[in-house]
Amino acid sequence: MDLSLSEEEREIRDWVRTFVRKEVMPLEPDVLARERRHEPGLSREELRGLQAKAQQSGFFGVHTPEEYGGMGLGAVMNALVETELGRSFVPFKFGGDADNILYLGNDEQKQRHLLPTIAGERRSCFAITEPGAGSDARAISARAERDGDEWVINGEKTFITGGQEADFCMVFAVTDAQKHRQGRTDESVTCFLVDRDSGWRSEHIETMGEWGPAALVFEDVRVPHTAILGEEGRGFQLAMRWIGKGRYMLPARALGACERLVEMGMEHARTRVTFGEPIADRQAIQWMVADSAVEIEALRWLVLCAAWQVDAGLDSRQSQSMAKLYGGQKANEVVDRVLQMHGGMGYTRELPVERWYRELRLLRIYEGTDEIQRRTIARNLLKGHASVRGHLG
Repeated sequence: MDLSLSEEEREIRDWVRTFVRKEVMPLEPDVLARERRHEPGLSREELRGLQAKAQQSGFFGVHTPEEYGGMGLGAVMNALVETELGRSFVPFKFGGDADNILYLGNDEQKQRHLLPTIAGERRSCFAITEPGAGSDARAISARAERDGDEWVINGEKTFITGGQEADFCMVFAVTDAQKHRQGRTDESVTCFLVDRDSGWRSEHIETMGEWGPAALVFEDVRVPHTAILGEEGRGFQLAMRWIGKGRYMLPARALGACERLVEMGMEHARTRVTFGEPIADRQAIQWMVADSAVEIEALRWLVLCAAWQVDAGLDSRQSQSMAKLYGGQKANEVVDRVLQMHGGMGYTRELPVERWYRELRLLRIYEGTDEIQRRTIARNLLKGHASVRGHLG
């Protein structure tokens, strides 16, 4: 069993690591200062500038298929890239990617929505969550009613990532109320591509972290029948495809954050002296470092195992749920230890530890809560869809 990286994988990983260290990390003091003033950490122009630097080096479209001008990297490589990006809290990711279900659009939709998104000219958001439909996505109540060649959409979506910045949204609404009441969600929900200038509005939601979700409000928003993505009534399958596109990517980014945090904690422990000795000599600190290192290594292999299964064409959903659950829990434990190691300074906004503390808490909620992951893992095991022996059998 070869657990090493190929030469190509190592080269790409090292390039990203260098880019993050030289181009992204130096922005951290300014980002922290802006966020303390309740301003965006990076402006859209700054983000595009960083992406342009990467593109000039031939690094563009990590997730994008080669036929659309991207790199078409596999799941393992994507996980390695995401881990390196996670080593900084600066909200940066490489450009050239688009939401996975946009690739299923027709030719006109690809020209209007997909290609401009890949080019970084337009931004999208995925809108299914509602005030009464979070983990239970089948409970959505937003409605779209047919009126000739148009559909009229009414409803509210909430906690929509990128909702404030999006130029268009992928919104899911019930288009067959009778089937929906009968529980036939797979036949009653439709996905619409809706430009902002069609009339929907967004409202920023304040959170404890720097994640800036929004509520989207649709009041008699009219769209043409051609705005449907995929088939009428078959939108829920698209939603599940979007949600399942790669839960291993979230704990991969958390993995990078944990690595950086523990490195910061160890550096502080070596230089912080109390009672005549560095606190690194204290057993309490050493145990924090040891426990964190073990958990980081375990998370690394959960993430890479899930990604490897994707590349191998295996059903990776169980492994992804395990990585997401473990990553959310352990990342929160690691950042808590590192904050404790820094004492009072760790609690201030002068250091990024406090900022990471708030950010990593979200990992246990969005893209499937801890409870949902446990439900999925246990159900797969109890119904015989997965084994405690894992994919090796």
